[in-house]
Amino acid sequence: MATSEKDVLEVTNNYDEKQAKLYLEKHKRGFWHRVSDWCEQHMAARALAMAGEPKSLLDLPCGAGRFWGLLTRVPDRQLMAADYSQDMINTALNFQSPHIAKRFKTFQTSVFEIKLPGAAVDCIFCMRLLHHVGRKEARAKMFREFHRVSRDTVCVSLWVDGNLQASRRRRSQNRCQTHQYRTRFLFDRSQIEPEFLQCGFDIIGHVDLLPGFSMWRAYVLKRR
Repeated sequence: MATSEKDVLEVTNNYDEKQAKLYLEKHKRGFWHRVSDWCEQHMAARALAMAGEPKSLLDLPCGAGRFWGLLTRVPDRQLMAADYSQDMINTALNFQSPHIAKRFKTFQTSVFEIKLPGAAVDCIFCMRLLHHVGRKEARAKMFREFHRVSRDTVCVSLWVDGNLQASRRRRSQNRCQTHQYRTRFLFDRSQIEPEFLQCGFDIIGHVDLLPGFSMWRAYVLKRR
């Protein structure tokens, strides 16, 4: 069953401060989590380079600020961070390094109705959300908001087909329907790429987390 806007917002708002802190710590705990985090940070860095190292950026949803260190590497970059969960924002502000956290202007908002004027930032940086958005109509509304608020580019990560993890997931999904299969979605590239174009974006390029193995891909989109 594909997720509606309401379902997506519930998924992104189901963390209290304790759970948000556990989410942040999860990516630092254990060898494989640290390797995965390093690979994802590297993927995001390459996507930002492909986007031209934007001078102003909105991290949405920002979660617990896992990418904030990366985003502050450009010294004069103007930074905003937002999430539907205020607890996630509070966790980011409380547990990220103070010299990093103070670089961000934070606010609570929905990806479907961003509390910013049009063309407010050069780039929207959207990691680990799109694979929760199962309905095409909900994705289109989100992409239209990204098109309205971004002046130039969007970096967005999602799960795509054409790799070993995707093949394994589909075989597993055919055998059972657990909660994770109803709230996390794997996209055919032939399905999702035309949606970007239909919502006013051209595809500059993409970066795969581990080419041929991982489902994670970051697309870099150019506002048309």
